[in-house]
Amino acid sequence: MATSSAPLKRLVKASPDETIDLAGDPDPANQLDYSPIEGLLHKYEMGLLYVISTCSAHCRFCYREELIARKDIERTDGTVKKKGLAKILEVTDYIRTHNAAVAANGGTHPETGRPKLREILLSGGDPMVLPNSKLAAWFTSLAEAGVEAVRVGTKELAFYPDRFDDAFFNMIDGFHEVYPEVALRLMIHFNHPDEFLRTDEAGQYIADEHGFYEWHPSTRRAIDRLAGRGWISVENQSPIIGGVNDDAEALRVLQRTLKSVGVENHYFFCGRNIVAYKAFNVPIETAWELLNESQRGLSGVESHARLTIVHYKGKTEVSAVTDEPIAGLRGAEDGVVIFKILRNPANAPDRGKVCIVGRNPEGLWFDDYEDRVLLDEAGLFSQQRPQAVLAPRMRPRHHSMRDARSGSHVRYETAGTSTGVS
Repeated sequence: MATSSAPLKRLVKASPDETIDLAGDPDPANQLDYSPIEGLLHKYEMGLLYVISTCSAHCRFCYREELIARKDIERTDGTVKKKGLAKILEVTDYIRTHNAAVAANGGTHPETGRPKLREILLSGGDPMVLPNSKLAAWFTSLAEAGVEAVRVGTKELAFYPDRFDDAFFNMIDGFHEVYPEVALRLMIHFNHPDEFLRTDEAGQYIADEHGFYEWHPSTRRAIDRLAGRGWISVENQSPIIGGVNDDAEALRVLQRTLKSVGVENHYFFCGRNIVAYKAFNVPIETAWELLNESQRGLSGVESHARLTIVHYKGKTEVSAVTDEPIAGLRGAEDGVVIFKILRNPANAPDRGKVCIVGRNPEGLWFDDYEDRVLLDEAGLFSQQRPQAVLAPRMRPRHHSMRDARSGSHVRYETAGTSTGVS
């Protein structure tokens, strides 16, 4: 990692501007509404596990701050306690019970409509901080429970690439030998090319005679060993963060260089509305413009990444931002933003539905568009939060907004956007 890099200092070094405006949600997206057991989120067709609450460094923008800092959270039953970590036996019992109910009901769960729980994401914290023995215990237990794919969300390739050593590869090779049908997917987090590329004294990337950039040797070695195993997929995802990577050229280099070594570009994210989010989030429309500009000149396979923002109703793509007015459509005089739901809880009834709002170049979050709704078949600005398909564990937070059609005030609930992998 380039320690003299201004973007990377911004990534991990605290700054006084983080304390100027502390507005935000301490528990974005009310995730534990979808937590049937402690440490497991089962919102979509896959499950996410909190398996550790620490990382090699504390990224300043991290939306898991309440877990990392071990903060007390008020539950819907009135109790106050910290978010707990997943336990192997409880998780595997849940997976088996859920999947048995799905199988007995012809392919969907009789109560939630969800399909088989076949993919699990290990998250936290950073699971790669765990010793190999604990990772192996999770991998093996999940495979035995019938999981078909295991994801690992990690930033260790940026902070500590030597973690991917012989002992680690011996462990995963042994796992693959016993469970060859279980896929392993590494969801890595490079936010800026300075995290893996070498620079000269002027801060420019060092290129060889063919134009290929020079990597930090330990990072490249780890990437090559991961990507060289055909049964492991490696995909990068990152939020677009003010002062870190809100730069189209940096995003272009990031996408092109990662793809050149076999790493797929998965998602870019708008920031969640966490506490103090205004110090890091860039406007939604700016993020879309940055990503769109960064993908000019990239090939089709280099520019697969989409821009998403996670509403309570699900992961939502920022599909388009238009510049021209739409004749005859009140509220579209400056153009529109089009949101589309990509992932939706339970049996995903709203997947593919869209929401169209009038533009607001300063908008950081859905709240900033609440008076500009033109079409909302997706229900992103509906009058109340959808009923969770699991018993909620968190106390909902209500907000007042003015309905764009009637002008009356209604009650609705917001959610977080994803800077991670959930």
